[in-house]
Amino acid sequence: MLRLTVLILLFSSICSAKCLSVAQAADKIGAETCVSGRVLSLTSLPAGHFTLNFCENQKTCGFSVVVFRDDLRDVGDVRQLAGKDIEIHGLIKEYGSRAEIVLKDVRQLRGESAHIPRLPKAYDVSRHGNYSAGSFYGTKTPKQSKGTKSKKQSNSVDEIESAMQD
Repeated sequence: MLRLTVLILLFSSICSAKCLSVAQAADKIGAETCVSGRVLSLTSLPAGHFTLNFCENQKTCGFSVVVFRDDLRDVGDVRQLAGKDIEIHGLIKEYGSRAEIVLKDVRQLRGESAHIPRLPKAYDVSRHGNYSAGSFYGTKTPKQSKGTKSKKQSNSVDEIESAMQD
């Protein structure tokens, strides 16, 4: 029982640790920690990956969050994070000359940002900008099943009436 109490206290102190700011994250490369900041914009990369930008000028910014295309199913619709304050937990890695956290699961997010919706089922990363909620891109004419063929009516109504009068 004593071990359980110690573990709970230790875990709660780790979880309640204050998050680093975006500016402090560059100094903590290699650490598993929390970073908080406002997502100013999102960049959609050609391969279908997303980058969450925390600075006006991303080239001079020391920190970013990347979401790879294969992880979007587990993360959700990251486009909803633009303009929101987020807390992200994870390992800070160095990529190029800046620090980044790879967002692989929605459980890495805390607070308001943890409740982003799942990706729409029809969302396709390779179709940039073609998804529109509420639009249906189906065929214009209904397809007929293979077992049924439409039968063309051979006689018109006038021909049938004239045949009945004879």
